[in-house]
Amino acid sequence: MLTPESRLADFPALKSMTYLNTAAEGLPPQSGLVAMQRYWQDKSRGMSGRDAMFAELEACRESAAGLFEVSAAEVSFCSCSSEAFNLLASALDLQSNDEVVITDLEFPSGATPWMGVSSQPAVRLWKNRNGVLDLDDLREMLNERTRLVQVSLVSFLTGYRVDWEPLRDMVRSLAPNAVLSVDVTQAAGRVELDCLDADCIIGSSYKWLLGVHGSCVVVVPRASADKLTTRAGGWFHLIDGFEKDRFERLEIEPGAKSFSVGMPAFPSIYALRAGIDYLCKVGVANVAAHADPIVARVGEGLAELGIQPMSANSGSGILAFQHEHDAEIGAALLKKNIHVMTHAGRIRVAVHGYNQMEDADKLFAVLAKLS
Repeated sequence: MLTPESRLADFPALKSMTYLNTAAEGLPPQSGLVAMQRYWQDKSRGMSGRDAMFAELEACRESAAGLFEVSAAEVSFCSCSSEAFNLLASALDLQSNDEVVITDLEFPSGATPWMGVSSQPAVRLWKNRNGVLDLDDLREMLNERTRLVQVSLVSFLTGYRVDWEPLRDMVRSLAPNAVLSVDVTQAAGRVELDCLDADCIIGSSYKWLLGVHGSCVVVVPRASADKLTTRAGGWFHLIDGFEKDRFERLEIEPGAKSFSVGMPAFPSIYALRAGIDYLCKVGVANVAAHADPIVARVGEGLAELGIQPMSANSGSGILAFQHEHDAEIGAALLKKNIHVMTHAGRIRVAVHGYNQMEDADKLFAVLAKLS
């Protein structure tokens, strides 16, 4: 992942393209393909293959626990972050006199579940200032009625990374009844996580974690398990869904396990374990040390072209900027087989451990001609 030789062996698609779009879709390593082939073999055994599938589930749980520095009992899996956040909403059981704080740098999955609650809690929007979330603005929103503060450690929109410790301390002090939830979809696997003392951590699998679609990691520390047990129906999250009184009462596993309500999405679990194991073998700290200078070079190149990033404080794998000719720029880059995200006047560049400094140089060779 970190050398020209290993990146092409493990990510052969990079032989024919310059890929700077991991914030949208990560590239899975070849070990992920091997893992999914193993799933197919297990599935082809019919019911006899289930022992191997459930063993893989527990192995993936252990791998994720290692990455997030928690116990396996504090880790669970959903099909996607949207499912996880909606299940979190069910656990909170928000009422009309409750308040929720979200930011305008959130992905919709982390921002909208609280807006659709029938009891209609008050949703307060923490707006960024020039790409930065100012804690002074948050201070005014926090009180004893605050039940949830939801943030992304790294914003999908701009790449802004929140300053976690002062944010955490402010929430704990001024909103003692609040759950502090963090979306790490754009962070886990790319940056070293400093938010592991949150009440709930949610991260999709198919971006920086090098997995595929169909899974999402959910971490609920033991200390938060009782207050973050979902109220959803299902069966896999029940202590025993087949007792004689199963139609009369629900006894749900507390905390993290309550987020896995049905049959696990085994294909994605196999791939996710392969992706996490790959990252742990390389070391996320090594990924960051390798990729951060490339992000810095992208920032320098934008400055040389007179382009201001949407967030002056990135600290992540993402740099985004606004440009009225985003579609034209995107098309020109694709002609050179350079992949970035372009959408609604925004261009987003994302750098992972499989990128090299020459990728930034190729990007600016095209941008310079269009400026």
